[in-house]
Amino acid sequence: MAQVFYTARKTLKNLASGGNMLMVATVFALIAVNLPFTHEFYQWLWTNEVRLQIGSFNLFSHMGHPMTLASFINDALMAVFFFSVGLEIKREVLVGELSSFRKALLPIIGACGGMIVPVVIYYLLAAGTDYAGGMAIPMATDIAFSLGVLSMLGKRVPIGLKIFLTTLAVVDDIGGILVIAIFYTSEINFAMLIAAAVILAVLALCGALLKIQSKMFYIVFGLAVWFLFLNAGIHPTIAGVLVAFCIPAVPVHEPAKFIKTIRENVGHFANEDEVTLKTRTILERQQMDWLKRIESASDKVISPLQDLEDSLHPLVNYFILPLFAFANAGIFFGGMTPADAISGVSLAIICGLVLGKFLGIFSFSWLFIKAKIVPMPEGGNWPRMAAVAMLGGIGFTVSIFIATLSFPEGSKLLNDAKLGILLGSIIAGILGYFMLRLTLPKEAQDNYDDSDDD
Repeated sequence: MAQVFYTARKTLKNLASGGNMLMVATVFALIAVNLPFTHEFYQWLWTNEVRLQIGSFNLFSHMGHPMTLASFINDALMAVFFFSVGLEIKREVLVGELSSFRKALLPIIGACGGMIVPVVIYYLLAAGTDYAGGMAIPMATDIAFSLGVLSMLGKRVPIGLKIFLTTLAVVDDIGGILVIAIFYTSEINFAMLIAAAVILAVLALCGALLKIQSKMFYIVFGLAVWFLFLNAGIHPTIAGVLVAFCIPAVPVHEPAKFIKTIRENVGHFANEDEVTLKTRTILERQQMDWLKRIESASDKVISPLQDLEDSLHPLVNYFILPLFAFANAGIFFGGMTPADAISGVSLAIICGLVLGKFLGIFSFSWLFIKAKIVPMPEGGNWPRMAAVAMLGGIGFTVSIFIATLSFPEGSKLLNDAKLGILLGSIIAGILGYFMLRLTLPKEAQDNYDDSDDD
């Protein structure tokens, strides 16, 4: 249990810090696309081609055409993001909040309400219009931004509420992944799809039966799966999730064997002269062997799943997601009127995020808690649950990603959709923050998230 809470606290801290980077990248994107002397450069930048080519084969190509920088970010780098999401989902299922049906049930129920109600509200406002195809946009909860808002309240927020929101956002991600897989596919090349399925089956068997632990093995074949998905007509981010599910979660050495190896090899140094060890800069061959055995054992006591997830956190939170935000959050205000923010696709998204997410998460949670099917999260009460439900309306990253799949690049619909996502997320964030501020205790509680103390 202590390991679960340590992992949860570390994840919360990483994602909250990533939220700050997202905010900065979004501000820079808004500035760059609207300043006269940077507007054209910002638009031109994303049209440049990206190649990783050997002979006539270009890894970064789609249907024989080189990727632009924009498509490289959205289809390649975001596949890495979804790969990290897949690792997180697998870990949560194995040892986290999703490992226990009773613990997972409330966030799952809340997430289902938070996906269903926004879609219904959007549909009621968009039925029969040219933007009706964007119904999935307000489904998502941005885990980095929402936890970033929680982090502003520091130790006053009970960790039970943070874990509830984190798990809810993970389930939301699963819903978003399914939507992308089912509804955002083009004409399918079944030969490539079958080839990808064969490689995935091989990866799964190698991890489960042959116990292959090499991370490079899974990365190389994962790249092959990504390329095949990209050119088979299935959105390539789905490849990232499926490959993540194949990564082994069991280490080569159990902790007891690791500790034994350390003790044996460190014990060798007990017979060495202490003065010599302090002054020596060049180790003897035997001493190097002892240290290398410790290093090798250290690598083998951490499962590939945990190692990759931990290694990818900085890359995803501090590079990929900010770069995605900078490339996609640029909303051009030229020619816009105030009416654009409260009409059309923008209004439908705002209502879906602010009203839909709040009503869906809160009402579904209320129903199941009142029926005594699930307990209230530790440290929670109804005013605080309402505030967390409001924070669920911060949809930024995955909402923008789905918007780019829903509407043509450079279209007014996409620009207005991004405006709705930005305004809806800001409104939900501000309301959720002040609702929590009013309902939380003035001082830190015993179950606060102590990750800030690290």
